[in-house]
Amino acid sequence: MRHRSYMDSSVDQDRERGGDIKVLASIWPYLKPYLPAVAGASVALLVAATTVLALGQGLRFLVDEGFGGGGTAVLDKAFVILLGVVVLLAVATYARFYLVSWIGEKVVADLRRAVFGHVLSLDPGFFETTRTGEVLSRLTTDTTLLQVVIGSSVSVALRNILIFLGGATLLVITSPKLTGIVFLFVPAVVAPIVLIGRVVRRRSRDAQDEIAAVSGYAEETLGAIRTVQAFTHEAVDQDRFADTVGNALSAAIARIRARAALTAVVILFVFSAVGLILWLGGRDVIAGTMSAGDLSAFVFYSILVAGSVGAISEVVADLQRAAGAAERLIDLLHTEPSIAAPQKAQTIPSPVSGTLAFEDITFRYPARPEHPALDHFNLTVGKGERVALVGPSGAGKTTVFQLMLRYYDPESGRITLDGVDIRNADPVEVRRSIGVVSQEPVIFSADAMENIRYGRPEATDEEVRAAADAAAATEFLERLPDGFSTFLGEKGVRLSGGQRQRIAVARAILRDPAVLLLDEATSALDSESEHYVQLALERIMADRTSIVIAHRLSTIRQADRIVVLDDGKIVSEGKHDALISEGGLYARLAERQFDLASD
Repeated sequence: MRHRSYMDSSVDQDRERGGDIKVLASIWPYLKPYLPAVAGASVALLVAATTVLALGQGLRFLVDEGFGGGGTAVLDKAFVILLGVVVLLAVATYARFYLVSWIGEKVVADLRRAVFGHVLSLDPGFFETTRTGEVLSRLTTDTTLLQVVIGSSVSVALRNILIFLGGATLLVITSPKLTGIVFLFVPAVVAPIVLIGRVVRRRSRDAQDEIAAVSGYAEETLGAIRTVQAFTHEAVDQDRFADTVGNALSAAIARIRARAALTAVVILFVFSAVGLILWLGGRDVIAGTMSAGDLSAFVFYSILVAGSVGAISEVVADLQRAAGAAERLIDLLHTEPSIAAPQKAQTIPSPVSGTLAFEDITFRYPARPEHPALDHFNLTVGKGERVALVGPSGAGKTTVFQLMLRYYDPESGRITLDGVDIRNADPVEVRRSIGVVSQEPVIFSADAMENIRYGRPEATDEEVRAAADAAAATEFLERLPDGFSTFLGEKGVRLSGGQRQRIAVARAILRDPAVLLLDEATSALDSESEHYVQLALERIMADRTSIVIAHRLSTIRQADRIVVLDDGKIVSEGKHDALISEGGLYARLAERQFDLASD
């Protein structure tokens, strides 16, 4: 199955593109659980918008009655009322801001959990055609865009729409003539602000991209610090980093210049417009056709209307970018894994004995559909049998493991575990019966205890220590500064290759699987490390079905059966001595890779 290529384009291109705002409706299922909070935020929003509009009427009353000769008592009353409205506005604004931000954080947290959980369920074929960095961008950049919209922009948009409608209505009521002039000049004031605002956004995005480049270069270089120093590349990397920082500085200065220009234009146009209204309104006040309070309220509402139009235009751009982000997230969530449990999964017998059968298997990788990795492959492994797979690179050895773990399904044929076709079983149940020790074990950024416990998360500390004993790992772990609680560094950088392998073996021992898959765990180790790891492997393979991708003669000779693969097919099988006497591919491999000639 070929997965969708919706993430084939770059992240930067995705950020540039907006989407249809209607797609934001797809976020509704994640918003629905928080409807009570949405209702509370809506009430707070309505109260806040109403109180902002009421401030204009309070200002009119204060100017006309308080300053118009009504005496200090009227002035005091007007001030108290105005202060009460301001307090109500502050409380409503706090409630709106808190509730809306809380909703945004909750929805995005739920969305991130859903996306991450779904990505974990996708099969390796998906990651053959999709860059991991772009998946991470969906989890971070796109969800952050949605958080901004849900937790801020939508609320700002609704607030400004209410203020615009209410302010425009009160403008008409206060002075129809001046209202006509305002709506004549508002587009002329808002248009340049919006245009320059877009330039600011674009340059801000460029600046962020350059900052990301600085971070990315630094992360890559520091992550390979040993290679950098080994190849005396420090001076070159310093120069390249300086160039990257210079680009970020130039982008930041361009952003600052655009931002400063926007501020200047806002001041010029807004205050010019206010001055024009004051001039025209002042003439009406002198003529007696308008009160000073009405003029004050009109100026106040004019500023609100102009500000709300500008804010709404900004929010529309945010909504379009968020719509694009939502579309990409929903596409990711709708990507169906090609490996999934059937509706009525067949149960594997318990306890699992570990009998395996590969029956006429043909398989091609999604990224290499033109060439079969396995071609009419047949293999049966009995309970407790130890089988070694040998063959040149690309023969199909690793593919056997990939199919056994059901990372992929074969095009034809079937694989059975204790007689059950693994396609009819839950992949989780199948994998729970299997332990894996790879040639390059993964060590997580945690302590030794947690790294071993990864094999069985519910295991007790005593069980973890017992697994470490069996893997010959306890000795070196107890010598670490904090013993089993010692942080092992990123990717286990504080451990040697042999120590990392013994951690991986301990992890497999703790899992106690019925079937063990070993991708020759000792091929890259020195003789002493190999000795310890080999002892640990002997313990874990005892009375357990094992398939080993073999590169060393010692592993070959200890196998119950050797299966020789070439170009996805089994070309011969048997014991070591018999295969040597036959000649052919195995004899050539033994001579070249196992140094049989010098043995």
